[in-house]
Amino acid sequence: MSHSLKIGITCYPSLGGSGVVATELGKLLAELGHEVHFISHSVPFRLGTFHKNIFYHEVEVNDYYVFRYPPYDLSLATKMAQVAKREKLDILHVHYAVPHAVCAFLAKQMVGPDLKVVTTLHGTDITVLAQDESLKDLIRLAINESDAVTSVSKDLMRETQEVLDITRPIDLTYNFVDKRVYYPRDVASLRSDFAFPDEKILMHISNFRPVKRVSDVLDIFAQVSRNVPSRLLFVGEGPELPKIQWRIKELGLEDRVHFLGKQDEIAQIISLADVLLLPSEKESFGLVALEAMACGVPTIGSQAGGIPELVAHGETGYLAPIGDTRAMAEYAIHLLTHPQLETRTKEACLQRARTEFNSERITRQYEEIYYRVLEGKKTPLSPIY
Repeated sequence: MSHSLKIGITCYPSLGGSGVVATELGKLLAELGHEVHFISHSVPFRLGTFHKNIFYHEVEVNDYYVFRYPPYDLSLATKMAQVAKREKLDILHVHYAVPHAVCAFLAKQMVGPDLKVVTTLHGTDITVLAQDESLKDLIRLAINESDAVTSVSKDLMRETQEVLDITRPIDLTYNFVDKRVYYPRDVASLRSDFAFPDEKILMHISNFRPVKRVSDVLDIFAQVSRNVPSRLLFVGEGPELPKIQWRIKELGLEDRVHFLGKQDEIAQIISLADVLLLPSEKESFGLVALEAMACGVPTIGSQAGGIPELVAHGETGYLAPIGDTRAMAEYAIHLLTHPQLETRTKEACLQRARTEFNSERITRQYEEIYYRVLEGKKTPLSPIY
């Protein structure tokens, strides 16, 4: 069961948590001796330095005049099949059902049944796309035809089963962070650029879409800053940004709120914070809360989606109903004004990140799933809750 495998990985190379997790997983699998082939339209942005077991195959789209839109899905399916045949891949591990699992299904039809397909559901394909009746049957096909399906939270698993009427087994495989990258950084000198020594730093990191409820972040901070000397740092970019900037002026908080834009060195940035704010209305997992936890930063957020599976309420952070900014603010004030509680919470964050969301442990879970499907078994090793 320990022989090395040839694994093809397809993800969105430049977007969101799913691309980060897929890329990090590929790197960890390569370190374990597996041969990993990334198949996508551009190099995944977290791929980093050369590794002898990692290969990248670019999908080029044919822009024939008969096509109104370039057919990326068909080009991807063809490339998957070509790479699988040439490199003798054992597994295609695709992240997101649409279009990637559909493309893998087509590739398998071209290559034959020995090529196995593992699909990881990250959220948007179920929480948004599966609500569209015109796509439901396609997503259901992609899921049912996969040799194994994994979900990054129990909540997403439940929603998949309900929305799509899926009865097949699904493996629970939480997201993870690499402890070699995510750990508390020494940012004392950098911190002085944003806050005085007696001030606390609250932080929000997102793509600033409406689902992130960024105005709630401001409401929470407005309440906190009246009681605790503090600053708010926004990290990221997105469509809600202009609205938020206007609201900051309206609240008279211009001198207390800083915009850092998009940042790559997330571990260093998060280490600046005393608290991460995540009041989203939908969050299939909430990778940023895990990245913060691994850096010893507690999250105060909403009881949405997979967040309660990640943030242990009263232990590594605090959660309140979606939109209850008063409760979230009160939790933040309580935490930030009790130094012993703050220290205890930070230590609990580090402990939970290193045990429950340990990268070695979750990489091994994926490995076990690969070996299982290659042996022709379909039952998950972890029971459906």
